[in-house]
Amino acid sequence: MIQRYQILTPLIQHLSHHGITPIFVGGCVRDHLLGKESLDIDIELYGINDSTSLPNILKPFGKINEVGKSFGVYKFHHKGYSIDLSLPRTENKSGRGHKGFEVQTYSDLDFVTASVRRDFTINAIGYNPLTQTLLDPHNGTSDLHAKRLRCVDPCTFVQDPLRVLRAVQFVARFELTCDPELLTLCAQMIEKGALEELPKERIFEELKKLFLLASKPSIGMELLRQMGGLPFFTPLDLYENTPQDPASHPEGNVWIHTLMALDVMASLRTGDPKRDLTRMFAVLLHDCAKPITTIIENGKLNAPRHAQMGVEIGRVFLEKITDEHALREEVLPLIRYHGAVRKLHHAPASEILRLSTHVCIEDLIPVSQADFLGREFNGTAPTHFHAGEWLYSEASRLGVLSAGPEPLIMGRDLIDMGLTPNERFKEILHRSYEAQLDQQFFTKEEAIAWLKTYLVIAL
Repeated sequence: MIQRYQILTPLIQHLSHHGITPIFVGGCVRDHLLGKESLDIDIELYGINDSTSLPNILKPFGKINEVGKSFGVYKFHHKGYSIDLSLPRTENKSGRGHKGFEVQTYSDLDFVTASVRRDFTINAIGYNPLTQTLLDPHNGTSDLHAKRLRCVDPCTFVQDPLRVLRAVQFVARFELTCDPELLTLCAQMIEKGALEELPKERIFEELKKLFLLASKPSIGMELLRQMGGLPFFTPLDLYENTPQDPASHPEGNVWIHTLMALDVMASLRTGDPKRDLTRMFAVLLHDCAKPITTIIENGKLNAPRHAQMGVEIGRVFLEKITDEHALREEVLPLIRYHGAVRKLHHAPASEILRLSTHVCIEDLIPVSQADFLGREFNGTAPTHFHAGEWLYSEASRLGVLSAGPEPLIMGRDLIDMGLTPNERFKEILHRSYEAQLDQQFFTKEEAIAWLKTYLVIAL
């Protein structure tokens, strides 16, 4: 028995008692061979004639979820593991997209035949816990040791357009080399419109895995470029042909800089998926307007207003790949203000307070750090991001790391002073908040005193 899954031995023995041969397949076997533990376990069940009997067979272990029943897939939770139970099956292309398949399950299908439907050889390795043997008909173990990503069968591989993006994130996550035949297959699929077949939520899920699980997302992004996939993700396809000033960017064009910055950002991940994904997309898009703003100015390359103009370009990009409104609205301010951290180094507190009303400073600092360190340097490369460290300290002191300060003067304060709500309330409250950001007062009492003086002058 694979040692790390010994806790599943009673389940395995129970299935065997009912004449079922369970075969561990897919990621859990691959991860075991890589020395990792997977909490997602895929098990193919051989020798079962009637899958409808599974809920009763597994009753002692909990409830089985039959949402994948039409595909011969049953979900099951046990001992902290999320287990997918499936019958051996074949898949034949019947329509567009990653769901356009006719699925046929078999009780007597052999493992070799069943494994042909899988995408990569490293995902087509099986393990029989009863005989404690590996089943590796496509030499996936050799490919894993050689750090090579190779498809199981070119004919079945091209039937699923999602596999293009799976190749991208697998190469990056496991730092593999893409087999030349696989690269050619993916390029041909993209040329025939494979990416256009995919719903945005599936595209987003693969990018999410790339950005949250790969130590070097640049490997996957570079493979996507080699496949010819960047035009689908415009304006990324314009980065490579956008030069930068060699004094500040010795590494070269915007594409090279962006890949380097993505890898830095990956090294700064917090473990909070939502926050990390926001920061990764912000880094991917922080220079998205440079292709349309780069000019030669006084003999030097410059991209004036690229941060401002990048907001709308970033919005269009994100709307194409996700409906997650909250994510988009958190990424866009980071694009807009990604250069502010270095510009505000040693700036007065009022400017920091103002920045905090537009963007989450706690997210902005690592995005700016990735931008700053994600490049080559003429001379010794810095080991610290001093501007970011200073801003973090100041924003912490001011209490505005995650959001701007709460207004000290509210509408009820105006009413308490005898004012009747009218169209001027908004103007007065705005001016009061501006004064607060300018640190003209610090406490509620000081704010009320300031307001009384202001109202005498204004009214």
